[in-house]
Amino acid sequence: MIYNIVKTKVIGVDISNDRTTYAVVDIRGNIFAKDHLDTTRFDNPDAFVGALSEGVVAMIEANGGYESIRSIGVSAPSANSQTGYIENAANLPWKGSIPLAVMLRERIGLAVGLSNDAHISALGEYAFGSAHGMKNFIVVALGVGLGSCFFSEDREHFGNNGFAGEFGHTCVEQNGRLCGCGHRGCLESYVASKGIVQTACELMAASDKPSLMRDISKLTPKLITDCCEQGDEMAIEVYRRTGQLLGMGLANYASIIDPEAIILTGGIALAGKWLYEPTYESFEAHIFGNMRGKVKLLLSQIDNHERDVLGASVLAWSVPEYSLFK
Repeated sequence: MIYNIVKTKVIGVDISNDRTTYAVVDIRGNIFAKDHLDTTRFDNPDAFVGALSEGVVAMIEANGGYESIRSIGVSAPSANSQTGYIENAANLPWKGSIPLAVMLRERIGLAVGLSNDAHISALGEYAFGSAHGMKNFIVVALGVGLGSCFFSEDREHFGNNGFAGEFGHTCVEQNGRLCGCGHRGCLESYVASKGIVQTACELMAASDKPSLMRDISKLTPKLITDCCEQGDEMAIEVYRRTGQLLGMGLANYASIIDPEAIILTGGIALAGKWLYEPTYESFEAHIFGNMRGKVKLLLSQIDNHERDVLGASVLAWSVPEYSLFK
């Protein structure tokens, strides 16, 4: 008698601007093996996909072989789930349109699903995090870039062309800062990583007030947070201004979507109260009055890399199964 082999695991891949993490995950979200590579090491997508494929294949062979792996889910900035392409990512080292899903499928021989990193974060929160049990919510990813995804009546919304949720590229300042997308005044250019550092530099240039930030040769949001923890008033002002703009943007978003909650994820969210408190104050001040006090503003409780690997694994289970090794 011939029995069908039930494949009990998938591969989750999280491509971020600095690090790419990949893992073997089962249907319950248990991670059996995990590794990573440096995204910035690769000047072109072919070299990157080659290195990633080698790592994934080695991990598959060390964890039960192809007989136990169903498919692969991939999270990437500016990825389009409808086309399988990374399309004009503002912050990745490779430009233009990259058919990443096909490139990985051809090298590894398994079905590949690809989606925007913010959408993957939302899947991770929906299946394993703060959004578990919710039908209407927004997940906002704050890091090098600023992305989002929203679920409406238990379904994630992609839009007509797969680009729904580009929250970071809504304009908050006419003829404002130049954004990586080429436009000026985008919210991302004020509240994502580079924008926060630029705000700090502008504050220091406009005043001779002492600040611990002046002694740091290469500022980062984390280092600015560290200065806040030491009572640095100018560093605290950096996050106050950041939170004021972020809260206004979130209020506009919520006034349109009417969610149960907005969940903040990503490295910038680790600033904690220094970002959260001015953001919440601005959010409550600007949201449509009938919603005031009714929309939760939450910080993700899951490690960023783990959540996005888990979210990518959720995507992997949803793609039609395919294997060269059946």
